[in-house]
Amino acid sequence: MKIQKVTDASFKKYGRVISEYDFTELVEAMQNTPCPDDVVYEPGDDALEALNISKVLQKNYYGEMPIQVGYCNGQNYKLNALEYHRSSEINVGATDAILLLGSQQDIDENWGYDTSKVEAFLLPKGTAVEVYATTLHYAPCCASEDHFRVTIVLPKGTNYPLAEEHKGGEDGHLTATNKWLLGHPEGGLPEGSPITLTGKNLDVRE
Repeated sequence: MKIQKVTDASFKKYGRVISEYDFTELVEAMQNTPCPDDVVYEPGDDALEALNISKVLQKNYYGEMPIQVGYCNGQNYKLNALEYHRSSEINVGATDAILLLGSQQDIDENWGYDTSKVEAFLLPKGTAVEVYATTLHYAPCCASEDHFRVTIVLPKGTNYPLAEEHKGGEDGHLTATNKWLLGHPEGGLPEGSPITLTGKNLDVRE
């Protein structure tokens, strides 16, 4: 795949680089989070949320709205699925990582999406980006043979189990709170997941 940079103009339709804050303490604290050989996602982590930068993000970046500061760590090279939220997400690279991104506007009338439209961007260690609410994304990918660590900041309550059943149309893609999912047939997702991605299950090594 062609790997672009989050500083490239092509990234601007998906998000923006956040340069007004110092994320050093967050990157350092992330080195203490679990990093398995598969992928682990934790919506909120007490140690990360206690950091001053987390309080600054809640006060200023999210306009005093409650947030959660968690992480997605591990080893992954494939797309597997895409998701979106009704809110922007902040990603902070605690290692180099690759983000696979698409546009919600390209979802067709049957909630299908062609993976050939996905673009790949390098998120360098220490760099933070806002990923817009209309940007399709999923778990980060490794930028090398080593593992990745990425901080994930979202409005509080996102990505937790649903309280009610959801069926049909967009509602049928709601698989967790504030999380709409489009899965790939080869993505290894749980049985019953909405599988509407077509095309190749992209691999950043190819």
